[in-house]
Amino acid sequence: MSQDDVPESLRTAADSDRPRGILTPSDRDFLLGRKTDYTDHSKKQKRNRIRRRVRNAILDFSILFEYMEERDRETVFDPDDEDRDAYTQGITDMLAFLHLGTMGYHTPFKDMLSEGVGKAEQRLAGSNYRMVNVEFNVEPVGQIDVDEVIEKLDNEEFAQLTDEELRAFVRLLTMSDGFSPEATRDEIKDRVNEFSERVSESAETRERNLEELTN
Repeated sequence: MSQDDVPESLRTAADSDRPRGILTPSDRDFLLGRKTDYTDHSKKQKRNRIRRRVRNAILDFSILFEYMEERDRETVFDPDDEDRDAYTQGITDMLAFLHLGTMGYHTPFKDMLSEGVGKAEQRLAGSNYRMVNVEFNVEPVGQIDVDEVIEKLDNEEFAQLTDEELRAFVRLLTMSDGFSPEATRDEIKDRVNEFSERVSESAETRERNLEELTN
């Protein structure tokens, strides 16, 4: 796989010149299929080394959480603007990797997620008395009534649309041969300023009316 064959969302992650992280540049070339002259034995050795590094990286996070200085952590999560999307994708994929990898694990992912968020909140509060409820549910999106969704859109009943209907409808829309993401993006961009102006006008009107009611 050449750099040009890598999906746009992975371009930064797959950059051949990027320094090593958990994966070495050689590991990335192996996983991306850039280097294929491995024997069966060397492939097995490569996979073993990658597994060991991933396991040890997971253990390293306990040390990072407890002992990495706040300013260093903040710097890690403050990428340059041109890298921001890639970092966001990396964080998303890290969570996906953990969720997928811990299926069947002796401690459910949602319990570890809840405990982890709780520990972070206690760190922020500087107190073990800081307790939070963390909700995490995975609910599959079922079938939707397309005609009903279209009717809501025609009537501008946007508040009546459920998150499930929105996600399913967008997915169905992208599957349509008549849908062009590029053309849609341009059209939406043309309307962003108009939408922003109307939002601002509505906020100003609200403030004026609120002032009249409270005076």
